[in-house]
Amino acid sequence: MKNQVVAEIFNTIADLLDVKGEVFFKTRAYRMAAQTIVTLDEDIEKIANQGRLQTIPGVGAALAEKIKEIVTTGKLKYLERLKKEIPAGVLDLLSIQGLGPRKVAALYKNRGITSIAALKQAASSGQLRDLEGFGEITERNILRGIQLLEKTSGRVLLHVAYEDGMRYLTYLKKCKHITHLSIAGSLRRMKETIGDVDILASSTQPVKVMEVFVSYPEVTSVLAKGTTKSSVLLNDNLQVDLRVVEEKSYGAALQYFTGSKEHNVTLRGIAIRKGYKLNEYGLFEKKTDKYVTGKTEGDIYKKIGFSYIEPELRENRGEFEAAEKKRLPTLVGYDDIRGDFHVHSLWSDGSDSVETLAQAAQQKGYSFIGITDHSQSLRIANGLTEEDIQKKLKEIERLNKKLPDIRILCGTECDIKTDGTLDYPNKVLKQFDFVYIAVHTSFKMEREAMTKRIIRGMTNEYVDFVAHPTGRLISKRDPYDVDLQQLIDAAQEHNVRLEINAFPDRLDLDDTAAKLAKDHGVGFVLGTDSHNSNHMEFMRYGVATARRGWLEKKDILNTYSLSQIEKILGA
Repeated sequence: MKNQVVAEIFNTIADLLDVKGEVFFKTRAYRMAAQTIVTLDEDIEKIANQGRLQTIPGVGAALAEKIKEIVTTGKLKYLERLKKEIPAGVLDLLSIQGLGPRKVAALYKNRGITSIAALKQAASSGQLRDLEGFGEITERNILRGIQLLEKTSGRVLLHVAYEDGMRYLTYLKKCKHITHLSIAGSLRRMKETIGDVDILASSTQPVKVMEVFVSYPEVTSVLAKGTTKSSVLLNDNLQVDLRVVEEKSYGAALQYFTGSKEHNVTLRGIAIRKGYKLNEYGLFEKKTDKYVTGKTEGDIYKKIGFSYIEPELRENRGEFEAAEKKRLPTLVGYDDIRGDFHVHSLWSDGSDSVETLAQAAQQKGYSFIGITDHSQSLRIANGLTEEDIQKKLKEIERLNKKLPDIRILCGTECDIKTDGTLDYPNKVLKQFDFVYIAVHTSFKMEREAMTKRIIRGMTNEYVDFVAHPTGRLISKRDPYDVDLQQLIDAAQEHNVRLEINAFPDRLDLDDTAAKLAKDHGVGFVLGTDSHNSNHMEFMRYGVATARRGWLEKKDILNTYSLSQIEKILGA
């Protein structure tokens, strides 16, 4: 599939236009189209060949022509023209937290900075502070942003790796020489960022399997090809490794290549203390080297004395103690979700109508969908005025009669102002079925002030949920400086649920914070933060984060029946 390629090209165009200073709506069109295309479950090339490109939300005639050119030639002349105007390294600067297009343009035009290395040197030596719009604080923020970027260098967001991995798995399943097949590594543990994709297979014909593996259509180069291990690079520059083992070792190998280093070291140490040796080939008696077991992961854990530990928990964060005492949580399942609380429509900054979103939710088997548009002060996202809200309420009332098999809940993502008051008065808030509150401005407030701001918002009697509670964007923006423990305590005190935002560059709360909140008795909601119907597929990443945070069905409101939700929310 070339969806990722098209999306990357459109995002690059948007970045270049931003640096050039083009109008916001022009760049937004490319970004919205890219977001939609990357989440399509259908090959963009097939859609183009069938002449259906303009059925994709946000894709008009002009963008459709560009997509045709990309899927036909692999390139886009318009992008090549833009690249000649701005050096390639300038785009890299946009990946640094706090550097928007205007600042990047100023760095390039006024200081000739065209790389992250040059920027780091300039900021470290105080060469930026006299530049208009910069200063000592900006220099420090730039250096922190570069440090953040360096931490995640070479890694991709979970959804990119997941989609690549699932497509590769579908392809390999057609190989008749493979008896068992699975994703392994950090992708199987569903970490928020992935270095490369690991695939494990069992076969009696490993050489033939390797031939099939390297012949995958999305492979651009073969990095290594052996009899039991091969590595390739895909057309989106993600590395994929395949290992092939004997069937009797498949479970041991899957355990070995799935667990984190810390999990595996601990497990091997426990095995030794119990008279065994454990490696990727199986579990063996320590004294005689006699093979004991290794066909399945369950056999490995059981023989060492543990109940089965789900892949998402294999991080050495207490799972062995819980498994030994038979206290491992029954993790929320990927099929346990009955609806999505956080979806944006055409009423604010989404690209689909309420009816389109409701029908998409219905197709997913959901019993409800929460339409959660922005509040009035967030003008960049077309926040709703009080007059707009009345019109939206009437539309949803009409659609609930038209679509009796799904309940459309009218919510809001209401801004928390800097003083902690909310963007709508109570007389408006009480009209919604539920109320999210969120921070969208003044991210750099001092820790105490930011903490008080959010907690004050939680104290409002009409508030139900806190959206993306720490505000982070993975590899782009650090969380707000906020006392997370105080937020958790306030959520518990005021019976406000915290969101795990499933949008791939948020996953906020993260897994460790989710577990901390669970341990303090806080409840949760999952929301995709969708801006079109395709984004609703992101729910799986919210569930993955919840599972990594040890959450069960009872912890998450999305798993409740509609009647239970209506009773809890008073909807």
